[in-house]
Amino acid sequence: MTNELWQTLRTEAQEVIKQEPLLASYVYACVLNHDSLEGALSFILAYKLTDDVMPAVTVRELFEQAFAGSPTLIEEAILDLKAVYERDAATNTYLPVILYLKGFQSIQVHRLAHFLWKNGRRDLAQFIQSRNSEVFGVDIHPACVMGKGIMFDHATGIVIGETTVIDDNVSILQQVTLGGTGNEQGDRHPKIKSGVLIAAGAKVLGNITIGEGAKIGAGSVVLKDVEPHTTVVGVPARSVGKACTDETPSQTMNQNVFDDDEAS
Repeated sequence: MTNELWQTLRTEAQEVIKQEPLLASYVYACVLNHDSLEGALSFILAYKLTDDVMPAVTVRELFEQAFAGSPTLIEEAILDLKAVYERDAATNTYLPVILYLKGFQSIQVHRLAHFLWKNGRRDLAQFIQSRNSEVFGVDIHPACVMGKGIMFDHATGIVIGETTVIDDNVSILQQVTLGGTGNEQGDRHPKIKSGVLIAAGAKVLGNITIGEGAKIGAGSVVLKDVEPHTTVVGVPARSVGKACTDETPSQTMNQNVFDDDEAS
C-alpha cells in the first residue's frame, strides 16, 4: 500500500509541475527529492513546525525517529490520507492533502506528540502540541488516543482534551471541542466510537460515549451518552432519529439531520 500510494503521489507531483511551473521547486523540495512517504512527510511537517527555537532539521529528526520506532505511524498516515481523499468532496487527488490540508497535517503532528508522550518525553510532546496549535489552529493534548482513518475537515479551532479516545474512521469538522466539564482530574473527556461524524461547532463534554455510527449536528452541545447510529442536535443535544445503519456518517459526511428525522 505504501509504495503504490507513494508512486501515485510522485505522478501527481510531476503533473502539477507541468501545469504550474512556478510550483516546481516547492514540489521537488516536498515530494520529488525524497524516496519515501516518510521522507516527504517528515520534511513537510518539520518545515511547518520550525521556529526560532527549534530548527527544521531537529524537528525532522524527531519525525524520522518516530517513524522508525513506530512503523504503524505511516500506516495510520496512509489511512488518514485515504480518508480525506474518499470523504472530502473538494479533493480529487492525493497530493494536495499532504501539501496543503492542515487537518491531515495536524493529525500527523499529533501522532508525533503522542509518540513522544508515550515514550516519556512529555515536555517535548507539549512543545510539539503548542506548535500544532500555533501553526494549524488545532489543539490536541499529546495523551489523546487517536485511531486511524481520521479526517479533520477544515480543522480550524478543533480542541481535544487529554483523556479523549477517538476510534477508527471518525470525521470531525472545524470548531469542534471534545472537552471536560470542569477542573476535575482523571478520565474526564469523551470516547468517540468508530464511524462517528461530528459537525461544525459541536461541543462534546465530559466522560461520555458517542456510540458507533452516531451523528452530532452542527452547533450541538452534547452532555450525555449518544446511542449507536443515533443523530443528536441542539443545546443541549437531543435525539432526532436514527442514522441509516447501511451508511457510515463519517464516510458519507451527510450533515442534514432532517434526513435522519424523516427516517425515524
